[in-house]
Amino acid sequence: MFEKIKSIDPELHDALAGELNRQKNTIELIASENFVSEEVLEVMGSILTNKYSEGYPGKRYYAGNKFIDISENLAIKRAKKLFNAEHANVQAHSGSQANLAAYMALLDPGDKILGMSLSHGGHLTHGHKINFSGKLFNFVHYGVDKKTEQLDYEEIKKIALKEKPKMIVCGASAYPRTIDFRKFKEIADEVGSYLVADVAHIAGLIVTGLHPSPFPYTDVVTTTTHKTLRGPRGAVILCKKEHAEKIDKAVFPGMQGGPMEHTIAAKAAAFKEALDSKFKEYQKQVIENTKALSYSLKSKGFRLVSGGTDNHLILLDLSKKGISGKQAEIALENANITVNKNMIPFDKRSPLDPSGIRIGTPAVTTRGFKEDEMEVIADAIDKSIKNINDKEEIESIKKDMIKLCEGFPLYQRC
Repeated sequence: MFEKIKSIDPELHDALAGELNRQKNTIELIASENFVSEEVLEVMGSILTNKYSEGYPGKRYYAGNKFIDISENLAIKRAKKLFNAEHANVQAHSGSQANLAAYMALLDPGDKILGMSLSHGGHLTHGHKINFSGKLFNFVHYGVDKKTEQLDYEEIKKIALKEKPKMIVCGASAYPRTIDFRKFKEIADEVGSYLVADVAHIAGLIVTGLHPSPFPYTDVVTTTTHKTLRGPRGAVILCKKEHAEKIDKAVFPGMQGGPMEHTIAAKAAAFKEALDSKFKEYQKQVIENTKALSYSLKSKGFRLVSGGTDNHLILLDLSKKGISGKQAEIALENANITVNKNMIPFDKRSPLDPSGIRIGTPAVTTRGFKEDEMEVIADAIDKSIKNINDKEEIESIKKDMIKLCEGFPLYQRC
């Protein structure tokens, strides 16, 4: 692969080839990552990247968008069908931009928003002070219960009644349990606020009916199109018809110019895949793999935040293992297992060197791994952490992981 670039830019070729080799030979457990199909890859690298198309289908600021309109309309139509939504904007470049558009469409800078604390499983765009969200809006936060490490809806209600936010944001980036959107709607109604759901992590589970849907409870839903949805890196915004014009204007011309039509077409391709019945079987296996991995890790003495998982991810507390999340991340990467360090609720350590790691199964499930492989992976994680300073043992585990990956090729042509 990459033969054309090899002859004119060997340095860039080496980086591409190196990354391909890393993906092929690594157990990918980062919960927010996945592997797109070869068809989605083909569309992402297509001639659509050549075209400027500011505006929306039928209302462009450049000529020559006849076929671009077809592909973008396909993405819109399929997104609405997938999520059973009244309106879809497929132009947002990322989940962060999708959230910004939702805020700017419905609020004014300085308005109060209630969101989930980053340290309890929320996202940077849910009001962290160093992020645009925390700088542009007056965010207040809710978290999880200290005992259960799960959302306490009565406590969230108390905060909402006290703070009277104009918007409530629900959804998370490191929360392993089911989110009750109906209860969030009841809280939002009681205080008269908009309700926005950021379902970037659980979108694939939602569209297959394996996690409760945020519709019809929410005003706006934002999601990335990768992660469990297994599409290209990008985002989509879904909303009620009454908010459609405001959302579209917030995206363009509000925060970005020309959309990336090669990515939008790749979203359309991924949405078609997600509408196939096979996609539900895939999502079921994601959940089964997560459960199997969680049971195996638990049996080896690992503490799971909230005691377990309902979705695609696991949050491990390493406090009693005597190492930090950063140390574990490095040791596991050396053993060809990628995870990410992550804060746990009520963490006493720094965000850059927290007490936990976050683990997810979407990517390994895409490769065909099942419950038996989860036991092998759990054993490798356990051994890596127990032998964190033993280079020979880590190297031995690495060889085992490479051999395991060989039985589950990433792509047929590479």
